[in-house]
Amino acid sequence: MFVLRALLATLLLARFGAAQEHVSFPTEDGGVVHADIYGKGERGVVLAHGGPFNKESWEKQARTLASAGFRVLALDFRGYGKSHGPGDSDRMDAPLHLDVLAAVRHLRKAGAKSVSVVGGSMGAAAAGDASIASQPGEINRLVLLGGSPNGPAEKLKSSTLFIVARDDTSGDGPRLTRIQAQYEKAPLPKTLIILDGSAHAQFLFQTDQGERVMREILRFLSAK
Repeated sequence: MFVLRALLATLLLARFGAAQEHVSFPTEDGGVVHADIYGKGERGVVLAHGGPFNKESWEKQARTLASAGFRVLALDFRGYGKSHGPGDSDRMDAPLHLDVLAAVRHLRKAGAKSVSVVGGSMGAAAAGDASIASQPGEINRLVLLGGSPNGPAEKLKSSTLFIVARDDTSGDGPRLTRIQAQYEKAPLPKTLIILDGSAHAQFLFQTDQGERVMREILRFLSAK
């Protein structure tokens, strides 16, 4: 019995514990994005990291999504890892939404029948801007952790889940103020979840709220 359990654990780790594939693909402005793929499902999810993070930072969440049947692509934005492209020397002003769009299109070319995007902070802004710039139906759902589009939220083309901690602040003050304003402008369907605490974006996963955040993401992405 012990041997069988050990073998099962090994097989599960091989399937979900590490990236199954490392890929790269071009962006429409001449950049190259490097990413890790987890899972084999027909429902695609792009994971877009925040400023202090990289594609590896999503490993635990990617494994959870893969085990739920999603095909997950965790990308490195231009200027991170081996990814590069115009503007990568000033990441906060770079056209990062083009990296997200390239990732979405890569998954669709690989056979994904739907593609959603989960973004944290900088990645949330890029995900929102990618939805605004996308073709209708190209990005099915958005999860924005501690962030919102840089562009006008009323032009979002995706069903959107906003998640933010009530006391999450930046040098410009409480992030909730801007996120709530963008949420109000966003088209239906949309959901705003305000959590207790001050953890920002992906740092939420390191708190006692982490399991709830993952449950909310799974519920939102899995809904009919």
